[in-house]
Order: sequence, then C-alpha cells, then structure tokens
Amino acid sequence: MNDLVLTNANIVLNDRVLHGTLIARNGFIRLIDEGATQAPGAIDCEGDYVIPGLIELHTDNLEKHLMPRAGVLWPSLPAVLTHDAQVVAAGITTVFDALSVGDLEEESVRIETLRSTYDAILAGQNSGALRADHWIHLRCELAYPRLIEALEPLMRHSSVRLISLMDHTPGQRQYRDIQQYRKYYSKNHTSWTEHEFDNVVKQRVEQQATYSARHEKAVLAMVEGQDIVLASHDDTDTTQVEHAHRIGVSISEFPTTREAADAARKLGLTTVMGAPNVVRGGSHSGNVAALTLAEAGSLDMLSSDYVPASLLHGAFLLHTQAGWSMPRAIATVSSNPARALGFKDRGELKTGLRADLVRMHTVDGLPIVRNVWVSGNRSF
Repeated sequence: MNDLVLTNANIVLNDRVLHGTLIARNGFIRLIDEGATQAPGAIDCEGDYVIPGLIELHTDNLEKHLMPRAGVLWPSLPAVLTHDAQVVAAGITTVFDALSVGDLEEESVRIETLRSTYDAILAGQNSGALRADHWIHLRCELAYPRLIEALEPLMRHSSVRLISLMDHTPGQRQYRDIQQYRKYYSKNHTSWTEHEFDNVVKQRVEQQATYSARHEKAVLAMVEGQDIVLASHDDTDTTQVEHAHRIGVSISEFPTTREAADAARKLGLTTVMGAPNVVRGGSHSGNVAALTLAEAGSLDMLSSDYVPASLLHGAFLLHTQAGWSMPRAIATVSSNPARALGFKDRGELKTGLRADLVRMHTVDGLPIVRNVWVSGNRSF
C-alpha cells in the first residue's frame, strides 16, 4: 500500500495543534512531524485541520432510513448502507449503532425491525460493504416484558460492546413530568382521551413495577465477565447516578439535570450529552443544556444522537462558544469515547494508532468535512 501523506495541515493532537505533516502506512499512523514536505503524492491540506476520526457511541440515525416515511419499512441492508454513507460524510469513522431492545409501545417498529437490522449491520461489516467501523449498542428497555428473550440471541456477537439500561416509564427520568410524556407522544401522532391516557400511564407503571428490577439483574448477569461497557440513560438525580455506579455503570448517557451530571463526575462516570443539544443551544425536551455542563466541567463526550453532522459541529462549538481549546473540544468526540469504550487503537493522532483521519475546514464558522480516511483508506 502506498503511503498516505497529508502535509501543510493543522494537525489536532491531544495536547496541541501542530502545523506539519502526517504519514500513514498500511492503515496506521507512522509519522507526525512539523514542517511541510514536497514528496510525490503528498496531499497539500492548504492549512486545513486534520483531526482524529470521530467516534459515535449512540446514534438513532439508522431508524429514519428503516422507515423513511410513516408506515413504510425499508429493507434493512440498503438502510444500513445509506446510514453508513451519511455517518462517514459527517467524519464518523467508528460508530455504535443504537438498537432498541424492547419498547413500551405494543406495536413498535423498533421491535419489528430489531433482528433484521442487527443481522444487516453484521452482514455489511463482514462483507466489507460498510465504510465506517460499525459496532452495536443495545438499548435495553427494562420494563419491556420480553426483554431477556429478545436480548439473549443478540449477545452472542463480539460487535456488541455497549449496553445502556433505559426506563421510559411515565413519571420517571426524562418523563418525570407526566404532561411532558403526553406532549411527546402527541408530537408523534398519538392522541389519547383523558381516560385512555390514564390507562396507558397505569399500564406502563405496572409494567415497570413487574419487570424493571428483575430485568436489570438479568442483564447484569449476562454481561458479567464480558468486554461490554454499561451505560445508564436519562439520569435525573444523585440517587439514580449512585445506583448506576453501584451496579457497574461507567457512562452516564444524557443526564437530564445538572445535579445528575455533577454526581456522575464526582463518582467517576463519564458523561455524554447530545451534540444536537449544543448546536441548538439547549435540549429539545427541556432538560439541562449541554453547554451548561461544559461550563461546569461535567461534560466528557458528545453523541450525534439523531443528526450525524451535529457531532463535529457540536465539538467545534465547544471550541468557539465554550472557549475550550481545539484539542479538548475534539477529545469529546475522539479520545474520550475511545477510552470510555475500551479502544486502545484509535481516538487520537499518534504514531502506531489507526489512521482514522478527517480533513476539515470552516466556512463562516461552520466546520465542513472535506475528506475522511478509515484505516488509511479514503472513504469520503
């Protein structure tokens, strides 16, 4: 394989930005040095930034390709391929596709498409059809009656590296405010009479009381001894964070309050917030703003959640709006998630690591991806 030589670049390292040259060979970074080169085949980056390939640990982006229009299901593998192209174009080179194992809605598309989507991701990865490096994040809805039955066959593949424990019961966590719960579902074309709404809430609260605790214990037993990272989801207070810490959770995913995020920091949990929250200037559901946590020192990582392009944009805004250095801001979407997920071969620009690289520049303050390399191979 020919060397990949990027020169006249502002190379974002973990501790500084170096103007110079990066050389990759056989998929790995071999040299980073100051100064430019006139070597044949060298790519003149014209002063653009070169940053590590982004690492995405929670994206629901695939869902919109599985159902591009209400009531229309798309074949799983073509949906995965389209999703893959979109994430790579956003600078994401390692992606954890978030698959919901269970739902509180009886007729859920997530339940219907779970197995075919899981199989399509593995098929695409194994065949070499995918550009990014895909892993699987299983989102376990603890109150789902058939959770364990659905989860067990999915645990057999080594691509499963992250599991989050979720509780979307009305009156809990993100939906502590029952009316917020109703508002969310009304936006998704679900209309209930007062009587119907009361019955739905009653049924889902009963499901939680019946299943959540026992399912949590079962999931913990299943992951014991495996190379799987645990995350909590939508923590709202110190008590929930302390419980998560006790059961072995290491990532606090989308804490909804400053209290929960601060508690996670004190207990050593890594905190991830939505990049759309940063880009939009706040949460779409009224939760704590990610920039508030950044200013308080309680933000470690970003996730694009439902907008792949928000990952780089959000990190760049931490640099321009929160005043973080470029290395610190980019770490929220590269080295920090790499560490949190147990990767030692990627996440920063360093000799010996994978040549997952993004060339980017800015237009009117907006970061634009120009090129992407995955293991040294041009992917965008």
